[in-house]
Amino acid sequence: METNAVRFINAYNQIDQTLRAVYNFKRNITFSDMIRRAVSLNSVVRKYEDKLIDYARLRNAIIHNSNEERIIAEPHDDVVIEMERIADLVARPPLVINSIANKNVLVLDGTISLKKALETIYKTGFKSIPVCDNETIAGVINAGRIVNVLGMQVGNGINIDKFAAETAVKEVISEQDVDRVFTIKSHNLTVQEALDLFYHNRRLQAIVITKNGNNLERPIGIITTADIIDLNKVVEDYDV
Repeated sequence: METNAVRFINAYNQIDQTLRAVYNFKRNITFSDMIRRAVSLNSVVRKYEDKLIDYARLRNAIIHNSNEERIIAEPHDDVVIEMERIADLVARPPLVINSIANKNVLVLDGTISLKKALETIYKTGFKSIPVCDNETIAGVINAGRIVNVLGMQVGNGINIDKFAAETAVKEVISEQDVDRVFTIKSHNLTVQEALDLFYHNRRLQAIVITKNGNNLERPIGIITTADIIDLNKVVEDYDV
């Protein structure tokens, strides 16, 4: 039966090896320096930065002050369990599609009117809805975008009732929105990757999930900024 020290070191090594392989960190930088550099790259490391640096000190005490006959430090059960949980989150993070992504994805046809789109948003309560044009994901629409567009028409003295009824939703979606206010990812998107996408792009409103991550496929899931709390909860409640 493995001792707590052995289990702890194995989990430590798993984190070390995974981060170096994924982010191409050189072998000559210390574990603690690597953790500090990975904070901007990995949401799990960002969350557990302080604990991982503390655990690095414990690891050094175990490795450098022990011998075959005597282990200088035997980690408590709760420390080992947490280290193993963090290691599993780093090496095998859960997929969004298996945790919180809304799989009952409503898709709007790009030819429907702004009025109809706004009515659908109101009735469903969905914050952001993918829009498809000729079987291609053209973008994501939300109430904020529609209100901004209608506000511009009011400023220009245009009748917004007529405008909203006659303007197709695809006409207010910009190609520049891709990877700026929404992005498309494959079903292999992890919770950690999703959190990092929202962390690095504060304008990102939605992540649309398709099988292979391209706009020619029908969405099989979607997460929005409203799901960030739940994404973090998945990390907090993750159990090995």
